[in-house]
Amino acid sequence: MSRQNYYAARRLRQRRQIDETMILELVRSERKVQPRLGGRKLLRLISADLNEAGVGIGRDRFFELLAEADLLVVPKPGTPRTTNSRHSLPVFGNLIAGKTLSMPNEAWVSDLTYIRTDEGFLYAALITDAYSRKIVGAHIGDSLEAEGCLLALEKALAELPAGKHPIHHSDRGCQYCCHEYVDRLQSRGLTISMTQIMHCYENAQAERVNGILKQEYELDARFRTKGQARKAFEQAVWLYNHRRPHMRLNYRFPVEVHEEAA
Repeated sequence: MSRQNYYAARRLRQRRQIDETMILELVRSERKVQPRLGGRKLLRLISADLNEAGVGIGRDRFFELLAEADLLVVPKPGTPRTTNSRHSLPVFGNLIAGKTLSMPNEAWVSDLTYIRTDEGFLYAALITDAYSRKIVGAHIGDSLEAEGCLLALEKALAELPAGKHPIHHSDRGCQYCCHEYVDRLQSRGLTISMTQIMHCYENAQAERVNGILKQEYELDARFRTKGQARKAFEQAVWLYNHRRPHMRLNYRFPVEVHEEAA
């Protein structure tokens, strides 16, 4: 290589280094206000400054540069959908909207939630008495299928006093609309109620229980193992039922109100 070519190549490397330093400075500046903005949008945003400075960079090299500087956005863990209401299974009307309850086992509300672990997601099915606020049925397992909901239902039915036939309320998720679940409810004489339009609002009480377990008992944390998550879930349900005073129960415990009234 001639001396002329050597110095020309060195100037090119120096210019490229200066250009890439500028690019990274622009990226870091934008990330201060939009920390999770994607690479393509970033390149579009800073392109005017690059053009003004006479700096050019291709999309592939831009992404390589972000990767080298550890500036690529890492996707957040996916949030699984626990409700799939787009199905052809039978659905039912909302029978508890505006209903006044006077005792336990008049209405149960049901919902699903998820718990994160390093070994994957777990899915928790909960059935709560709408009057006493007691969780009467709970199951946590690996599957989002109807099996977990059925196991929670069986626990609730096992403690249901003879002659009691609560309304079973849920969203329109396929787990609650499947034939096996509906048949089990009807075989025990339970009336079926489901959300119709505003699924979150029409099942707010059940979702509130999910929120309490996650926020107050830290089930929204990411557990190392599924075994740890299962133990934490079982403890949270017990504490919620036996040791958490409820404002709407005059600060009594759900299990106390449920058993006394029942």
